[in-house]
Amino acid sequence: MSPLRLRIEDGTFRDGNGRQVVLRGINVAGEGKYPSKPDQPSHVPDNFFDGDNVKFDDRPFPIDEAEMHFSRLKQYGYNTIRYLFTWEALEAAGPGIYDEEFIQHTIDVLRIAKRYGFYIFMDPHQDVWSRFSGGSGAPMWTLYSCGLNPQSFAATEAAIVHNTYPEPDRFPKMIWSTNYYRLAAATMFTLFFAGKDFAPKCIINGINIQEYLQGHFIRACAHLARRIHEAQDLEGDVVFGWETMNEPNKGMIGYEDISVIPQAQALKKGTCPTIWQTILTGSGRAVEVDTWDMGRLGPYKTGKALIDPHGESAWLPVDYDESRYDYKRHPDWRLGECLWAQHGVWDPSTDTLLRKDYFAKHPKTGAIVDYAFFTNNYFMDFYREYRDAIRAHHKDAIILLQGPTLELPPKIKGTADDEQNLVYSPHWYDGITLMTKSWNRTWNIDVLGVLRGRYYHPAFAIKLGETAIRNCFRDQHAAIRQEGLDYMGNHPCLMSEFGIPYDMDDRHAYKTGDYSSQSAAMDANHYGVEASGLEGYCLWMYMGGNNHQWGDQWNGEDLSIFSLDDKLLPLSEIPPNTETTMSTNSLLLEPGIAGNPSSGTKDVSHESGITPANIKRTLTNPSISSAPSGSDPELTNAPGFRAAEAYVRPAPVAVAGIIQSYGFNLRACEFSLTLQAPRVAAPDAPTVVFLPEYHFPKDVCVVVVSSGKWEISSGEGEGTLTQRLKWWHGDGEQSLKVTGLVRKHNVVEGVNDEAGYYDQCNQGAFSNCAVM
Repeated sequence: MSPLRLRIEDGTFRDGNGRQVVLRGINVAGEGKYPSKPDQPSHVPDNFFDGDNVKFDDRPFPIDEAEMHFSRLKQYGYNTIRYLFTWEALEAAGPGIYDEEFIQHTIDVLRIAKRYGFYIFMDPHQDVWSRFSGGSGAPMWTLYSCGLNPQSFAATEAAIVHNTYPEPDRFPKMIWSTNYYRLAAATMFTLFFAGKDFAPKCIINGINIQEYLQGHFIRACAHLARRIHEAQDLEGDVVFGWETMNEPNKGMIGYEDISVIPQAQALKKGTCPTIWQTILTGSGRAVEVDTWDMGRLGPYKTGKALIDPHGESAWLPVDYDESRYDYKRHPDWRLGECLWAQHGVWDPSTDTLLRKDYFAKHPKTGAIVDYAFFTNNYFMDFYREYRDAIRAHHKDAIILLQGPTLELPPKIKGTADDEQNLVYSPHWYDGITLMTKSWNRTWNIDVLGVLRGRYYHPAFAIKLGETAIRNCFRDQHAAIRQEGLDYMGNHPCLMSEFGIPYDMDDRHAYKTGDYSSQSAAMDANHYGVEASGLEGYCLWMYMGGNNHQWGDQWNGEDLSIFSLDDKLLPLSEIPPNTETTMSTNSLLLEPGIAGNPSSGTKDVSHESGITPANIKRTLTNPSISSAPSGSDPELTNAPGFRAAEAYVRPAPVAVAGIIQSYGFNLRACEFSLTLQAPRVAAPDAPTVVFLPEYHFPKDVCVVVVSSGKWEISSGEGEGTLTQRLKWWHGDGEQSLKVTGLVRKHNVVEGVNDEAGYYDQCNQGAFSNCAVM
């Protein structure tokens, strides 16, 4: 197999020339969460429960569209892809039945991505366990294997599922995420991670349900790893690593009292049952529960609501025919009855809670079970099994460890698990903006600081003003990175998810074309990851089928940077100089260091026949393969650039040294980079910066360097005309500053904005620009 094109050295990513690489990535693609045959986004109810007969063989996109999508992403400056796939896509038809068509499609798509030079790591994605419990991930048969009946989740509120919601277009925003605290997902995660301890009676096919579920998940992922290995041209050269399960959850594990909502449960929205209440409603009992909503100051109680299943149970009936999956359930595990009742948690004859602290202590040792115990024991046991199964095929695979969201990472520093090819890959979102779907320039909250107990009172965690908010984002990312260093050892930290909702303020931007709020939020988020010292990040997300009516086609989310109903960001209207622009300053390197600029090489774009002559026209048109959605004219009559000026931004590609700091000031259109260079520089391996032509037309931008010489040119292979700055510099501390065009963003379509187009940054900023 090919050697790793990317390696880890002293806690940083390095290329074959020893340069530091910043993994600037994007999640691809949102369509991977639901099947292509039938095409079943979350608002479509038809044949939803026919979960054995679905195919994902056109995910994340059809093969004939792959070049268009990859070319587009390369133009945006991304060098890394977090490649989404689900367990359901691999094993939907039944236990051990793998979908080889989907796997071959995945290999074919990865081969196309190879031509664009992407670094790729594979993400076995899930949300609240499964599509059938309101998210994505696991096949339907896993729920049946645990004795649950997904067709009764709606009546019992064991899960709130968009596909079965009475009015899909009124599905409450972000309600899906509350499913982690409802019966279906809470049970599944408990059994997956700790079934042997907390559900010893759950024996299926001669093994505990924990071993059954984990075994199938790990074997499915390992099967995909084996097939990629056998392809012989992807492993190491394209696919450099594998991430662990997306956003693992502890389920009921660690609950001190299942009859109360734990103080740590910050997410409260809609009906908000305790674990005990969701167990009762799951067995057909009518229960009155608290209702909550999310306001600008966080969650607040709105009243009470009666959940009445009218006797319907979320558990499979006694006469359920299990022969379809060839299950052999142990006689002590009875269908038709709550499995937690069978383990003595409660008495169905009197509806009495017998053991409210059942999940608070280890049943065998009596050890207190909390998040730290879960992470360092149950999660790490799973992690080791997964890691070893992947490396049985991809022996040098970099493993990206993702523990529970916003919790402390496992404490493995100095242990055998603290090995070189390991990356910490946490997630972070601006929860206030995500839950309220509104960008508040006035205040925000240091959520991580509150969770870590750094404030005497949560009120002290409030940050006032946009500068303080941006710095708060930076500080949270930096703190998460430091936690990784403290707990896991000297490993890169790659933030594999962060992002913003686009449908802010009741979809105001879709009606007006004004994306100023999204631009400010996106810029603040990028400032956070850039200024915090992270070794990489992947924005959530890219999706080819997003539209203004249904967003990401999944549970009302709308975070895709691309939409069929919006325009693509234009490149500079200034005709590019076809010759390389070269400049030197007074502090030259020694003779012979810089070498000559590359000559005569032209990129060949693969976006449906794009050439250097038509690249600009093509990239400013809507999707080549799909027309705008045409839904609800009020939401599509004012297309905008979707805040692209804030995510299409300059970034280091490869640095001949160690990055000290870097960042992009959107308001001033100024990129800066400082680095510490080694004493020996490689003439053929300069520092390289992606420099988007939209912000930095090379005949206009101003470059200032501390030493050496530089050139700006359009790409070198990888299928696109990406503009890059190469810099040959001296050793020691070096600095680079590039100033481009200050533009007026978010101008409503039809308004002439020629005046001021060439205003330089020292003439001031505009009110619609993001604030630094």
